[in-house]
Amino acid sequence: MSQTNILLEAGTNELEVVEFYLDEFVPPSTDAPLTAENGQPETPASYRGYYGVNVAKVLEIIRMPKVTELPEVQHPSVLGAFNLRSRIIPLVDLAMWLGKTHPANEEQPKTIVTEFNNVTTAFMVSGVNRIHRISWEQVEPPNKYVAAVSNNTVIGVVKLEDRIIFLLDLEKVVANLNPKLGLRLDDLGEDWTNKGYRALVADDSALVREMLRDLMEKAGFTVEVVSNGRAAWDRLEDIKQRCEQSGRPVSDFVHVMVSDIEMPVMDGLNLTHRIKTDHVLSKLPVILFSSLITDKLRHKGESVGADDQISKPEVTQLARRAMALIRAREEEAAATR
Repeated sequence: MSQTNILLEAGTNELEVVEFYLDEFVPPSTDAPLTAENGQPETPASYRGYYGVNVAKVLEIIRMPKVTELPEVQHPSVLGAFNLRSRIIPLVDLAMWLGKTHPANEEQPKTIVTEFNNVTTAFMVSGVNRIHRISWEQVEPPNKYVAAVSNNTVIGVVKLEDRIIFLLDLEKVVANLNPKLGLRLDDLGEDWTNKGYRALVADDSALVREMLRDLMEKAGFTVEVVSNGRAAWDRLEDIKQRCEQSGRPVSDFVHVMVSDIEMPVMDGLNLTHRIKTDHVLSKLPVILFSSLITDKLRHKGESVGADDQISKPEVTQLARRAMALIRAREEEAAATR
């Protein structure tokens, strides 16, 4: 399945989700063992859970490939690697990574090949259903219980008429399997220290929010974090009102907006579009910091007016380029005085 023909226009606050499922073995209860009417043990039950991933991250869906084992793996869920048109791609058993056991009579699994954070990874799943086109407003953040039992792997919940789809944070899976792909901040050097620039950061992952806060504070930023684009927009509208009442510029309150793209309620593309079409906020530098920043998808950020786009996990580049944008805005303002 090719993804290039079904991607949505930027700024619509919509996404397309590939729905897939994982079949899980459910052991019989020890309190009341299951038996058939003829007295023979029943076949162990299985449970089918439904999950989703943004279609923008999916390169294609293929049948189970021939896999070659790797000499060393970080986790038993890494089944090995396979050759796909001269690209060597690791294959992860997603059910195993989530701590699930495959049923004995499972059908032929499918493989979802993904690309994000400039890394290509494949995930083995039980099957694929369809693609759903939905609004980000339909995506609810997981409650604390769902987040806890999924080890914070579920980043969104979509309620359909007959089932619930859990949107998975596949970036976390990949980062856990290869810690070198996680967020990190290299030495910026003295030339890149700043004196209290203020950044507003929007990301739906609590872990990423706190890591970005910590890493950007080390670079000298004062950081305020919010969990989605709607919360960021509400905060910016409050700042806009204060600017209009006091006659002060936006830069007196915030110097840069850093936003993820995939977020419940309002995504980063819609947020950027709102900022750049607002007569008060339009000069605020906006950086999209997302695993979806690839050569194929960069045009989406450009179309809504993003000042810069950086692929996770390049936090050092984020800090440097945020300061460069802020200083460029300061020079422009000074030149017009």
